[in-house]
Amino acid sequence: MITDLTKEHPNKTLWRFLLPMLFSVMFQQIYNIADSMIAGRFAGENALAAVGASYPITIIFMAFAVGMNLGASVVVSRLFGAEDRGGVKRAVTTAFLSSMVLGIMLTLFGYFFNHQMMKWIRTPQNIMADGVLYLKIYIFGIIFLMLYNVCTGVFTALGDSKTPLYFLLGSSAGNIILDYIFVAKFQWGVSGVAWATFIAQGVSAVLALVTLLGRLQKFAGEEKQPWFDKKLFAQIMAIAIPSILQQSVLSVGNLFVQGIVNQFGSAVVAGYSGAIKLNTFAINIFMTLGSCLSSYTAQNIGAGKKERIPLGFRTGVKLSELTALPFVILYFIFSRQMMGLFLGAESVEAISAGMAFLKIVSPWYFMIVIKLMTDGIIRGSGAMVYFVVATVPDLILRIGFALVLTKSFGSTGIWMAWPFGWIVATTLTLIFYRKLGYKNDKSSDF
Repeated sequence: MITDLTKEHPNKTLWRFLLPMLFSVMFQQIYNIADSMIAGRFAGENALAAVGASYPITIIFMAFAVGMNLGASVVVSRLFGAEDRGGVKRAVTTAFLSSMVLGIMLTLFGYFFNHQMMKWIRTPQNIMADGVLYLKIYIFGIIFLMLYNVCTGVFTALGDSKTPLYFLLGSSAGNIILDYIFVAKFQWGVSGVAWATFIAQGVSAVLALVTLLGRLQKFAGEEKQPWFDKKLFAQIMAIAIPSILQQSVLSVGNLFVQGIVNQFGSAVVAGYSGAIKLNTFAINIFMTLGSCLSSYTAQNIGAGKKERIPLGFRTGVKLSELTALPFVILYFIFSRQMMGLFLGAESVEAISAGMAFLKIVSPWYFMIVIKLMTDGIIRGSGAMVYFVVATVPDLILRIGFALVLTKSFGSTGIWMAWPFGWIVATTLTLIFYRKLGYKNDKSSDF
């Protein structure tokens, strides 16, 4: 189940590698969406708004997990491409120890400051208590979140995209079942949603960890390796820290956006909560393609085959545009039906706000996928300064335009700000990709 991405044409390799990852992220997002669907349908509009209001804060914690995922993935990919099996083993254990320490620190911070964070984003008082309750329970699962993401990064680095899928199939089904039992049957409200996610995430993390350690022992042999390698730690952090900063900057930006949204009342918050979950579902699918390109790039750099990278980039863009098409159709044409997944017909204002978001943002998916594919190449190349710099204008413009446009267009002005940031960010990433100087070797187009 370990795949070498340095030999076959990427048209063949990336498809096979990508499909299990797509199914994985789809199921992961499905049970995230199920949280909001069940909360909105069985616990009411305010419950959906409470879960949604805490979402930008949970994304900040997710940023750390994703950063460690990327750091481990890129470093392990390079070592795998260079056929350094002992180095792979050291990198994996180093990543695990680092993520455990980071997870404990984040848990302590989140536990003591969860209420204050909800106040910072101006959470309406009628949903404050439920929002804080959801966030508290979520914070207890941060260590599981960190471990699972590192495991997924390592599996991906070794070209194994199927194993994480198997874990997610089980945990997604379990999460949805537990959501229904805790919320619809036991009437636990938002706490039921949070505990369902906690249990599903914990089971998935433990299974992934046990499986990876067993696989690693077979792959790297019985030779003893240090559990912690300072040099590899520095390499992992060189990728992880800029990734965390980039994701955190976006997350902080989302907190500002959530604060602007919250000023329009709980109905608009509920509509935004459903729409942003659908948007996140699509964006995470596209980012999965970018992660494939990161592993592809890092393995080929490790194997000394840089001439294959432009070929992989063209393949990634083609795949991502095809992937974006059904999301644009669903979100633009069937926006009312999409919002109906979260809200009943009586929630007219909330549904209208969510529909406006989807109709404005979704057509721009055809452009943002190009940025995300370019990000994948840049990350895999280790050019993390470029990666971070291309993100900051998106954040600043989105917040700035949201503040200006709301004066004339109300809450719709917030959604109108998205494309402005995406245009600038995409332009910058393409400029940085050209600066990396990859030359295409036509002999590799077999």
